[in-house]
Amino acid sequence: MSEERRLEVLRAIVEDYVTTREPVGSRMIADRHGLGVSSATIRNDMAVLEESGYITQPHTSAGRIPTDKGYRVFVDRLSRIKSLSSPEKRAIETFLSDAVDLDDVVTRAGRLLAQLTGQVAVVQYPSLRRSGLRHLELVPMGERRLLVVIITDTGRVEQRVLELAGTVDEVTLAELRVRLNVAAAGRRLADVTGALDVAVDALRPEDQDTARRVAALVVETLGEESEERIVLTGTANLAQAGMRFEHALRPVLEALEEQVVLLNLLTEMSADGQAGVAVRIGHETQLAGLQEASVVTSGYGAALGGPLGTGGAARDAVALVGSIGPTRMDYPGTIAAVRAVARYLSRILEA
Repeated sequence: MSEERRLEVLRAIVEDYVTTREPVGSRMIADRHGLGVSSATIRNDMAVLEESGYITQPHTSAGRIPTDKGYRVFVDRLSRIKSLSSPEKRAIETFLSDAVDLDDVVTRAGRLLAQLTGQVAVVQYPSLRRSGLRHLELVPMGERRLLVVIITDTGRVEQRVLELAGTVDEVTLAELRVRLNVAAAGRRLADVTGALDVAVDALRPEDQDTARRVAALVVETLGEESEERIVLTGTANLAQAGMRFEHALRPVLEALEEQVVLLNLLTEMSADGQAGVAVRIGHETQLAGLQEASVVTSGYGAALGGPLGTGGAARDAVALVGSIGPTRMDYPGTIAAVRAVARYLSRILEA
């Protein structure tokens, strides 16, 4: 019983510290949380929690605040994620559905998440490597040049110019376009190579060289990682009183400017999400500038299953969306907002 009570005391400290941004004392817990024990008993529990490294005393005669270890236990033991209100859900759906293209979708998602959380939003562009091919267009640009337009199922449009060994007439080009689209449409990088090889082998020998060049270009483009990028929104929120960090703000801003490093962190987090959500707290980010920050992410894309507001793993998601704020953040609220935006992003991309 004492172990469960101590966890309740820890939960109370986290929730009160998030709300008040002030160290939490035993009397406040006894008065506000109805644990059914005296403040003296709560003080004893706090002493055990402090000795175990879950809370710390920032100043002599002050209350206690959670440590990274304490936040981790709190997050791991969340019994429920508070749901967004119906108006919030409708606002997300309406705002994102009005987007006109992928750039607009990504920008809107970032602005919306920053507004919902009051923190910094980060949205990763869909990865070409994890995207599927929706359509392939072949446009002649002279006798021996071909514009290859690759449209992915996540809305990305890539254009490449291909130099041909010889001329190709319109009839042959139309046949190549149809055959390659039938073979590769809806497939991701892991499957598209074999499908295109089969389609090329089935063509007339005189058409195979051109088709093989186009197929190689498609595979090369879908395999590119250099164009992956992220969009940060709501950086100005860092200056607000509610986003106050324990020490200097500058290291956080500098860490956010290093987008390659931030992208690497998102890539790492894509592997450790549970129920579609991953949380890195303070030192867990392994980035010096984010030691006082937490990052909450969720995958989005065609493979993200499950209805809005439920679990469901982000299986093979094409990219991540997330929120960055101080370790003293509203974890249930942030997780709910990130998950909701990720699921609506998935719906928009699938439409």
